[in-house]
Amino acid sequence: MKHTHPEDGPVRPNVLFVTVDQWPGNLLGCAGHPVIETPTLDHLASIGTRFSRAYAECPICIPARRSIMTGTSPRRHGDRVFQPSLRMPSDLPTLAATFGSNGYQTQAIGKLHVFPQRDRIGFDDVLLAEEGRGALGGTDDYEMFLADKGYAGQQFMHGMSNNEYSWRTWHLPEELHVTNWTTWAAARSIKRRDPTRPALWHVSYTPPHPPLIPLASYFERYRAREMDEPFVGAWAEDTEALPHPLKLTRDYWAKLPRAQLADMRRAFYALCTHIDHQIRILIGTLREEHILDNTVILITSDHGDMLGHHGFYAKRLMYEGSANVPMILVGTASDRRVGRAAVDTRLVGLQDVMPTLLSLCGLAIPGTCEGRSMVGDKRRDFLYAEALSGAKAMRMVHDGRHKLIWYPAGSHFQLFDLETDPQEMHDVFEDASYAEVVSALQQRLREELYGEDLLAIDGQEFPGVPVPSHDVEPNRGLSGQRGLHFPAPPLQDPSKVVGGV
Repeated sequence: MKHTHPEDGPVRPNVLFVTVDQWPGNLLGCAGHPVIETPTLDHLASIGTRFSRAYAECPICIPARRSIMTGTSPRRHGDRVFQPSLRMPSDLPTLAATFGSNGYQTQAIGKLHVFPQRDRIGFDDVLLAEEGRGALGGTDDYEMFLADKGYAGQQFMHGMSNNEYSWRTWHLPEELHVTNWTTWAAARSIKRRDPTRPALWHVSYTPPHPPLIPLASYFERYRAREMDEPFVGAWAEDTEALPHPLKLTRDYWAKLPRAQLADMRRAFYALCTHIDHQIRILIGTLREEHILDNTVILITSDHGDMLGHHGFYAKRLMYEGSANVPMILVGTASDRRVGRAAVDTRLVGLQDVMPTLLSLCGLAIPGTCEGRSMVGDKRRDFLYAEALSGAKAMRMVHDGRHKLIWYPAGSHFQLFDLETDPQEMHDVFEDASYAEVVSALQQRLREELYGEDLLAIDGQEFPGVPVPSHDVEPNRGLSGQRGLHFPAPPLQDPSKVVGGV
């Protein structure tokens, strides 16, 4: 049944667009994970479509979010590194601005990770939870909320770092957790909407990105549970033989002993299940406001986390734990374009979010968008991904089954057959039976390279760039550890990267 307004005729769908931060694509019950509890996401997948081959074109926070918000690749939007003071390109219509120009009311709640921090990038309004980045010059709505509740500046008094893998349970009353605040603020926004216009709500949760500070009740549900252990391929066992960027990653995050690693994963899973349950409140609010049936729902992450797989942690890497992301799409009740209980194996990227949502709402897709709608028959043959530059660079070409990874420093290649080896345990780059696959993917890689990467190739050859000396810098700042935030920390250089490798 078509939803109508008595005066204006058919009403365009609302959109609930939810992002999480650093959530791996396989960390879902519906994806077959043996431990994680994600009943809400599993149910949404059962009434919609889960895209199992969804990737971040650059698995780093800021570049990934620029792809989401502009529908473009890192090459087009200008960041494959992590540039905290880089503004959104003025010549690229954003997701929010495009919906707004078509009559939508638009609200963002949670993390945007743009510069300046209070740049609304086209949203009518933004309520920010920026993980303690007030020193960059923006006012954080979540920290103002804590102050109003009598806990000014105490967000980080738990003592955990935003870029490390120590953990403890949340130190303040449960209702003050950033996940609860984000849900509460988003639900209030839904209830305060203009009923005469459709709405786009972008709800952006900051966990499970560290700091790992789950509610005690959610950690307890995993305490007695036997945890799945990280898998380690033979290619990852010899640290000295690893490509230069991987050595840097190994050195930066110390290997956790088995028991500590298991508890860290419990804490991470607890943060995920907490978000999963909170999403139910958003759905319940939409239902009680009588607009759920006319709302498109899309849930994804900016990138994943290795969580100890192959001896690595965090993001940036091109392996499945880091680059593959959840992608669940649910159409309106009357829209048959989105499959139901479907698993779609086409290659999709974060640049596809914007054109997908626009197309489902019957809106024109700006010509600047490089992504394509995930709904319909169109498929891409390859997906290109990239992260970092110089000796730290990592590049990837994926054909839907095979993944070729290139490290220009030392010109080190890897090839994984995800159909037979979904955990990437076996590097088959040197296997003669994959020679044609390697040749095809290398040719595609040449076509995608640009900028300084062109200095690392010579015609059909990949000489790469020299491997620099491997000097480990002391981590004096505890990976960007936050402290007491009242009074507010002094302003800092916004272009400075905090907590990076």
